Amino acid sequence: MYIDTHAHLTFPDFAADLPEVIKRAREARLEAIINIALDDGAVSRSRELSRDYPDFIYTGAGLHPHEASEWNDNSYKKYRSLAKEQKLIAIGETGLDYHYKLSPIDQQKKVFRAFLQLAQELGLPAVIHSREAARDTIDIIREENKGKLKGVLHCFAGDPDLQRAALDQGLLISFTANITYPKADLIRTAAKETPLDRIMIETDCPFLAPQAFRGQRNEPSYVVKVAEKIAEVKGLTAEEVALATTANARRLFGI
Repeated sequence: MYIDTHAHLTFPDFAADLPEVIKRAREARLEAIINIALDDGAVSRSRELSRDYPDFIYTGAGLHPHEASEWNDNSYKKYRSLAKEQKLIAIGETGLDYHYKLSPIDQQKKVFRAFLQLAQELGLPAVIHSREAARDTIDIIREENKGKLKGVLHCFAGDPDLQRAALDQGLLISFTANITYPKADLIRTAAKETPLDRIMIETDCPFLAPQAFRGQRNEPSYVVKVAEKIAEVKGLTAEEVALATTANARRLFGI
């Protein structure tokens, strides 16, 4: 009934109890989890999870903008091969993050462009990260979209210009549990204004636990709280949001 479209199950936070985490996800009526792997080791571990939990855990792979400096002349070829060999269902996450600027901005832009090009070459959706970089994110998406770009703005933070641009470019918008935070009015407004057939839900776990569990580790079963809050702001039932967002995720990721 629910799909967590962005999780990081290979992070050390889940090393001690991952089977129990997955069991709780199933009990919460999750139909699938998209695991986002951010280095080669994480991709291998994620593919092992896909074999252990077939038709339930799927893998996307990319390079967080914090690590954009790791990109080199061989990276494009490497990720192209990785996508085919490991049967990735998404490219990313990729994008821009100007909050800490852990990699130079020019390098982040270069890598973001490369991943958008690769996603279109492979016909896979791009999982896009944008933090305090809305203007440049918009410009690069528009410039790199050759009419074949599909993807999602993940962990959407509420910027209305970025929201409009993403929808205009045919992208989906994914909300996480920060929508439940008391000061998240911009995010709730964005959810209210985004058409239901363009919304997905995620946890971005282990980060951003819902308000009821704030300060604790997030996990896929909590994606239900995201659906409930979207339902509240849109005047729908949680069941309606669950059905729609699951259909949207299956369509985008081809699962």
